Amino acid sequence: MRHSALVDRFVLDRLPPRELQPEFLFELPELHYPDRLNSAEPLLDRWVEQGAGDRVALRAPGVVWTYRQLWEQANRVARVLTEDLGLQPGNRVLLRAPNNPMLAACWFGVVKSGGVVVTTMPLLRQKELVDILTKAEVSHVLCDVRLREELQAAVAACPWVREVRYFGDGGPESLEALVARKPADFRNVDTACDDPVLIAFTSGTTGKPKGCVHFHRDVLAICDTFARHVLRATPEDVFAGSPPLAFTYGLGGLLVFPLRIGASSVLLERAGPEELLEGIERFGATVCFTAPTAYRAMVGKLRGRPGRLRKCVSAGEALPAATRLQWREATGIEIIDGIGSTEMLHIFISHREEEAKPGATGKPVPGYRACVLDDEGRPLPAGVVGRLAVKGPTGCRYLDDPRQREYVQGGWNVTGDAYLVDEEGYFVYQARTDDLIISAGYNIAPAEVEEALLAHPAVAECGVVGAPDPDRGQVVKAYVVLRPGWTGTGELARQLQEHVKARLAPYKYPRAVEFCDALPRTETGKLQRFRLRQWARGES
Repeated sequence: MRHSALVDRFVLDRLPPRELQPEFLFELPELHYPDRLNSAEPLLDRWVEQGAGDRVALRAPGVVWTYRQLWEQANRVARVLTEDLGLQPGNRVLLRAPNNPMLAACWFGVVKSGGVVVTTMPLLRQKELVDILTKAEVSHVLCDVRLREELQAAVAACPWVREVRYFGDGGPESLEALVARKPADFRNVDTACDDPVLIAFTSGTTGKPKGCVHFHRDVLAICDTFARHVLRATPEDVFAGSPPLAFTYGLGGLLVFPLRIGASSVLLERAGPEELLEGIERFGATVCFTAPTAYRAMVGKLRGRPGRLRKCVSAGEALPAATRLQWREATGIEIIDGIGSTEMLHIFISHREEEAKPGATGKPVPGYRACVLDDEGRPLPAGVVGRLAVKGPTGCRYLDDPRQREYVQGGWNVTGDAYLVDEEGYFVYQARTDDLIISAGYNIAPAEVEEALLAHPAVAECGVVGAPDPDRGQVVKAYVVLRPGWTGTGELARQLQEHVKARLAPYKYPRAVEFCDALPRTETGKLQRFRLRQWARGES
């Protein structure tokens, strides 16, 4: 730890002890960052300093901001925070808004002022917000006025929150009114490269969210690994996608990746499959970041390649081979699949388009190492399912959380995913380690059964879990959402079972099939498999 610029040491004092942190690797020369680093400078300021301030940085319906305009607005936000709201370096600032340029300006304003950003999903409710405000001991809040109701209720229960400002209402006390009175320059706080810059909360697919602390250097590291070596976008690219900026997948794909190379990004407040397709065509997007379910939903709406689109990235959950094939047949574009985590900040296993292998996630992103471990922490040979472990320039640092010992073991980040490595060195997803179904002594990966079901023309979405069974311990149960025009009958359930039997070993077929209108998902689109397990146990 270098000399910190953070006056408020709340986060620094709640980092895991060094012996519980993972081993960090900086094997690529581009990962050797200066000791003093404020990540706003290489992402935003340098384009203005180098005379590229007139390049377009952000687009949104009715809005176009150049790099200079974003820089000026971020500087003014930083002045409001430090001059009017009393922000001290190290204070936590909660941001709450849909994806829009003002949210991006607030993000950079906090970074410039030495604050620690806590960006939250727009759909979070009072209790969830109280949990985050409490865990991070947030002192300042900048919030879109349209999301005021739940926030006000949460702040009322958190007396340590000192300042709240809303934007989007245009009133005399709004953030915009304060910003309008400030000069457009600001001297960034001279943070260390290993000063905390953000706390990203996990999406809660397995229970209570955890706060993951990342440093200024980490924000650049994800740009200089996955984005540089795998995505390989250019300054002329236009990025678009669906993940919220509060989701680290969205922070990378829709803000820091494009700005690292001087490209532009489209920020859509609503980005369902139809809105995303419309945005791609309307704004001439060339790079898309979204989840497998969105690609599958968009396929049926396509008539050839949408607009100028040339690169597509998928993460958040496993990409079914059927979805990859359908997208490639419809658009001619090979999806870049990847696995990342909030703990690692972004994608650490992926592949370039020309190296894609159906059914496989890929290989470690340059800058990272990965392996598959047994329960004793020993590397497993090819073809054997075990626990995915990874290390690189980013890694898990939970904020004051005993679960750090579970995620970091022997210097490795143990992600909670079950994988195998094939003979060609490709990592192949099997399940979350706590999702593996053990039925009559057989280990069954839900993803494999889901893949088979998705190949049936009636199936729009599905989720597979183990249901309690007195004879087998568990049986495979499938929850199925049907495409329009199909009806969930006993006969169709039998057809789906036979369909799976014809493609997989018979012991893997779903002995129970239940049709439902929708699957439980997080706001980021991840399947909440623990909810399906609750359903299977008869719990509400």
